[in-house]
Amino acid sequence: MSHYIDTFPGRKIKLNGVSHLYFGGTSYLGLQTDDDFQNLFINNINKYGTNYGASRKSNIRLRVFDEAESYLANLVGSEGCITLSSGYLAGQFLAQALNTKQHHFFYAPNTHSALYQTIKKPYTTFAALNIAIHEHLASSKTTPIVFLDSIDFSGCNYPNFEALKVLPLEDVILVVDDSHGLGIVGENGGGVYSILSKLKIKELIVCGSLGKGFGVQAGAIFGTGERIHSLTETSFYGGASPATPAAMATLVEADIIYDIKRKRLQRNIDHFSRHLKKRKTFHFMKGHPAYTFSDVQLTEYLEANRIIVTSFPYPDESAPLMSRIVLSAAHKKKDIEHVLHCINILP
Repeated sequence: MSHYIDTFPGRKIKLNGVSHLYFGGTSYLGLQTDDDFQNLFINNINKYGTNYGASRKSNIRLRVFDEAESYLANLVGSEGCITLSSGYLAGQFLAQALNTKQHHFFYAPNTHSALYQTIKKPYTTFAALNIAIHEHLASSKTTPIVFLDSIDFSGCNYPNFEALKVLPLEDVILVVDDSHGLGIVGENGGGVYSILSKLKIKELIVCGSLGKGFGVQAGAIFGTGERIHSLTETSFYGGASPATPAAMATLVEADIIYDIKRKRLQRNIDHFSRHLKKRKTFHFMKGHPAYTFSDVQLTEYLEANRIIVTSFPYPDESAPLMSRIVLSAAHKKKDIEHVLHCINILP
């Protein structure tokens, strides 16, 4: 059931005049309703304006973009980084740029639609994907490109990427959407780049949204210096408007806030995981705040107890129902205790 609201859904949400706890969405660090973060963003809007519609190739250039990209590259552990106006655009940019005669696309299970450029279906298993890649390498000189989501909510990839390791990675360009990992998992919220860079991959490219973990409307791509430079030379990059400079400045200046919020989120995750009795009801990953489930009745039961969770077909109406409890740094201990009580007393 869809609910229409008129304010940002923080730790609480009001439906038909009745207050509910909100355990959904992707505001993992609860930044969008945080006073300190908002004040920082507002100060940067006063400095940089509400929007910047010029090309990054313009003769007038704002330093803050380069500063933000250097900050992100250092955080993630990549040689280079470019930012765009959204994570979805970053994925589409990569898929378009890599869609050449020299490459052949493969999609791992549960790959997000942001990475699709051609009409293809993802492989249902990594075993089937592995066979297909080996057959391709034996019959073609084109380089296989494997697209996947780092956080696919099944626990198949992050944190250990065991299924991925069976692939012939030394012959593969790996493109990873880390939208649900950036700012949240990895050292200091650096995501999965440093984890995957330890594998023997022909080339690693990571992209994703900065909205979920960093609270700003923007996307980013991480990779080798050569790859990033080649992307900046395209008409796609030169023709697109960038993320707002106020968002980029806030990203660089909110380091202390991010650190505090990540620690608070981890405490919430630890508490929920430690006291959750019906663990087999959920799919979840260590250190990540999303707990996926398939029981429609659980969603209805939680709503009856004034708890709203994420539950809708994603990414379109023909897709399976996606239901999950999402913790955030904004949640208080009493909020989590209430959800735990409601779940743990079920037969």
